[in-house]
Amino acid sequence: MTETRPNVLLVMTDQQRFDTIAALGYPHMVTPQLDRLVTEGVAFERAYVTAPSCTPSRASFFTGLYPSGCGVLRNDESWPRTWVEDLAESGYRCVNVGKMHTFPYEAPSGFHERHVVENKDRGTPTVPYLLDNWDKALHASGVVKPDRRTLRHTPDYDERLGAFEWTLPERLHADGFVGSIAAHWLDTYPGDEPFFLQVGFPGPHPPYDAPARLLEIYADAEIPPVNRDESEFAAMPPQVRSVRQEHLEHDHDSIVHLEHPSAEQQRRQRIHYYANVTLIDEQVGELIAALERRGVLENTVIVFTSDHGDALGDHGLSQKWTMYEPAIHVPAIMHAPGRLRSGVTVPEPISHIDLGATILDLAGVERRPGTSARSLLPVLREDDGDWSGREVVFAEQARDGIQRDSEMMTMAFDGRWKLVSFSDDPAHGQLFDLHTDPLERADLWDDPAHADQRLRLLRATAAWRQEVLFSSRDWWRAVS
Repeated sequence: MTETRPNVLLVMTDQQRFDTIAALGYPHMVTPQLDRLVTEGVAFERAYVTAPSCTPSRASFFTGLYPSGCGVLRNDESWPRTWVEDLAESGYRCVNVGKMHTFPYEAPSGFHERHVVENKDRGTPTVPYLLDNWDKALHASGVVKPDRRTLRHTPDYDERLGAFEWTLPERLHADGFVGSIAAHWLDTYPGDEPFFLQVGFPGPHPPYDAPARLLEIYADAEIPPVNRDESEFAAMPPQVRSVRQEHLEHDHDSIVHLEHPSAEQQRRQRIHYYANVTLIDEQVGELIAALERRGVLENTVIVFTSDHGDALGDHGLSQKWTMYEPAIHVPAIMHAPGRLRSGVTVPEPISHIDLGATILDLAGVERRPGTSARSLLPVLREDDGDWSGREVVFAEQARDGIQRDSEMMTMAFDGRWKLVSFSDDPAHGQLFDLHTDPLERADLWDDPAHADQRLRLLRATAAWRQEVLFSSRDWWRAVS
């Protein structure tokens, strides 16, 4: 095993579900490049984000703290210090190409260089104004950016569930643009110090806008059915029903969410989403080729993950902001043959922030005191011993512009039992047994036969909240 400090390529997509990589058991997907990372690397089958929304999840990832620990609970809240600064101070060249979703959008956040591309659809006055690098490229190319301001003029806009075809030159698609700029950086940067390159693809976040050639790949594919049973809607806690209602009333990210979508509409939405994943997969291949051209592939750790998932109509929901599996369960792969194990899948649950702690360990950089992230090196290397993952993983979603009816929604998941609780409403919650009910259809919150599981996870949540309060205090003292 090489002992040199590795380069790190962190690829983070936006809103990619766990069930979108063929090599992990989802044959409806066309993902040859991600399949290669799986077969040559270590894939974590049960990686859970710490928040089902963009900025809280990302700020948590880059600090090693839960959202309530780092203080970033909603989009457009300022970030504190990130561990990228520690990498930079240790001698790494730190570069971001694409989406980080920091606030302010162009804050350095520890990077030497940032080539910022934000959400594909920011066409609303409620979102802070920014001309990002993609906006500038579109303008310089003499084309108009497709977003709510233009897509609303599509004749069947109200029927498409956010699924549109990319008709501009493909090199100008957000994901193609980000991949191209990142590969260009790898081809041209003259320095020889180790690098940390974060590539943030804006997709497959909506609008679901793949080009026609990729839509054709899925045209006749056998697409998994939407996990939807209208009888479950009335039984949902009011806090979850209100998230659903919010999407029915507003076209967030160019999605007009429908109460009763047809099977054809649901299929089209998923085909567009999957095709966007395949577009990103192609860009991952271009990044691997650029690493090879630079002669550094063998000394680069590739990390692939996403900031959260997407309901895609499951449970009658749109996008995220809830604790169902499609929203909080994401892909997570670490690839470095010769340095890490190859062809291994890890079934135990991990927290998304653990990937960040592992990057620091691989770089030989000490983690700050008080962080909640744990290194995965014991299982990534041959000396994994009795490693068993986390006993419980947690996620939280504070009140924001979409999740309006709970001050704090919290999930606790122990690998079988998932509990969702609300800080200001002890009467409501959700309890699922994912062994017997992997589709999360049977809510056992009020079932007396499972009251012991409910109480156990409520107590675990309370103990975890106290631990976060005290440990994050140590972190803030260390960085202030």
